[in-house]
Amino acid sequence: MKLYLTTSQRLIAILLAAALLVIAGCSSGTNDPPAESSVQDGDVTLVIGAYSVVKDAFGDILPEFQAYWLEKTGQKVSFQESYEASGTQARAIAGGFEADVAIMAMEGDLDKIANAGFITEDWKKQSNGGVITNSIVVMGTREGNPLGIQDWDDIIKSGVKVLYPNPKTSGGAQWDINAIYGAGLKKSEQETGSKDPEYAKSFLKSVHENVESLDKSGRASMAAFEYGVGDVIVTYENELLSRIKQGVNYDIVIPSSTILIENPAAVVDKNADKHGTRELAEAFIAYLHGDDAQQVFADYGFRPVNEAVAADTADRFIVPEGLFDVSYLGGWDEVRKTLYSKKGVWYQVLADL
Repeated sequence: MKLYLTTSQRLIAILLAAALLVIAGCSSGTNDPPAESSVQDGDVTLVIGAYSVVKDAFGDILPEFQAYWLEKTGQKVSFQESYEASGTQARAIAGGFEADVAIMAMEGDLDKIANAGFITEDWKKQSNGGVITNSIVVMGTREGNPLGIQDWDDIIKSGVKVLYPNPKTSGGAQWDINAIYGAGLKKSEQETGSKDPEYAKSFLKSVHENVESLDKSGRASMAAFEYGVGDVIVTYENELLSRIKQGVNYDIVIPSSTILIENPAAVVDKNADKHGTRELAEAFIAYLHGDDAQQVFADYGFRPVNEAVAADTADRFIVPEGLFDVSYLGGWDEVRKTLYSKKGVWYQVLADL
C-alpha cells in the first residue's frame, strides 16, 4: 500500500475536502450540534444521528414521516440531523451528542453507544432484529468496466488501483474487509474442504496492497473515486445503485462470494427520555421498518428487510451464490477479536506481518 502522497495526490485531497462538505454533509466535530436541521419549525424536535449513507433516502423519508405523524397526532415534527461515518457518529453519541435515535452501519456501533450507557433497552427486540436495511458488498468500476473486473481475484492483479475507507472510522469499511476476508475463507473452503484463516489473511493482504487510500467514510471514498482516484471501489451495493439513479455512470460487479450487510437503528434511550421524545423516537424507528419507508430504501438501492416490500422488489437484486452473513465469520464478537483487535488480522495486514 502506498503510504506517501505525491503532489497531485495532495491537490486531490485538498479539492476533495471541499467536495465532501457537499456530498457527505459531515458535522464539524465529534460532539458538536447536528450538522443540519429541518427548516420547518415544529411542536417537537427529533434529533437524528446517522451514518452518512442513509442521508439521501432520509431526504424522502423524513417529510413522509412528518406528514404521517401530523395526521396521526396533530403534532408537527422538525428534525435535527447529523450524518457522519458510522464509527465517528457512534463515538459522538457515546461522547455526549444528544441524538434521540441512532442509525448505524453495523451492530458494533450501536454497542458502543449502549456500552456508554445511552442505549439501555434491548434494541434487537424490534422488528427484524433491529435491522432496518440490508445490502451487500460489491465492486464499482468505471463505465464499461475497462479492466474487465469480474471477481475479487481481479483486484489483486498488479496495477489495479482499489479504494475502500478506513475501518477505524467507517462501518462500511469493516463490511468491505469482512467481505474480502470471508471470501478468502470461502475460497479456501472450496479448495481444501475447511476454512483457512491464514489463506483468508493472505487474500485480504493481496487486495490491500492495491489500495490507494483509506478515506474517512464510504461517502468520502465515493467522492474520491468520482473525482478520478482509483480503478475499482469496494462499497455497498446501495451506494452504487443510488449514484446510478442520480446519473453517475458505474458498472457494478457482484462477487461470487460476498457478505450480507445489516444496518441497525435504535432509540437512544437516555437522550429520548431526557428530551421527552421517547414516544416519537419509538414511532420513528417503527416507521423505518414499515412499508412506506422500506419502499423508499429500496428505491435508493437498499435491500428491504420488510417481507412484503422485499418480495415486491426481489427482481431488482441478484443473490450471489456464495452470499454469507456475519455468522459465517463467527459473529460480531469473533470478528472484532479476530480482525480488529490490537493484534488482529487487519492490523497485521497494515503492518505487513
